[in-house]
Amino acid sequence: MNSLITAANKHNMMGALLVASLMSLGMTFANAQDSQKEPEWSFKFTPSWYVTQHENNAADVNLRGNLGQHTTWVGQYVRGNEFQQTRFGYEYSANFAWGQMVPSVQIASKGFVGGSLNFQIGGSTYLLTGLGRTNLKDYYNLTFDPNDSYVIGFGTKVIDKQIFNVFTVRDNRLHTGQTVTHGVWRWQISSTERLVVDASRKSGRLTADSPAIKGNALSLTYDIGNNFFRLAKEQKVNFTDHDQQRISAGFRF
Repeated sequence: MNSLITAANKHNMMGALLVASLMSLGMTFANAQDSQKEPEWSFKFTPSWYVTQHENNAADVNLRGNLGQHTTWVGQYVRGNEFQQTRFGYEYSANFAWGQMVPSVQIASKGFVGGSLNFQIGGSTYLLTGLGRTNLKDYYNLTFDPNDSYVIGFGTKVIDKQIFNVFTVRDNRLHTGQTVTHGVWRWQISSTERLVVDASRKSGRLTADSPAIKGNALSLTYDIGNNFFRLAKEQKVNFTDHDQQRISAGFRF
């Protein structure tokens, strides 16, 4: 782990400085908004550790800030000396009588640019749909779903303090057949505790000419107060031959 941190410091000081800058800027805005009794900045800090078969271990740190309907984030991914990437993103949640529209954009080092447009249509039971596009530059995919894709699914909030979503993300650009279907259960146990379970099934190919693969994944997230913990295990991560385990632990402020 010491060698990983040394490599990150040597090659990616820009990412760490940007994280600190965003935190400082966010706190300044939060203080200004407080004096005007307007929505305040809130933040979520998430460090993660990835253990993948036949690869060096990797670390990621992500700082996410929310101000009303606006969300922005900055992050840094490091896998030894093999691959490092800094990313920035922004999304806006627009609410309407019929539901919600969420456009987002993300840029990253190595020339990557991507965006998405997602919709939630309906009331207590709703349709989920959306579209994602990138410029196909090098990018380590931390969503673990195809990015150049469409989304289709549904959700419901009819049970008190629980939300159920079932949706499929499918490649519609690169002819890989990559398809990931998620079943997500969110349970608000109490005012300070929440449990999120995300089970998924994938099938498809890494490239149009690669052999077809299949795999499963399970992620468990537990929130208590301002802290949260996440464990995940995934077969054939990002449609490779490698299985992966992930651990995250962070806090909100």
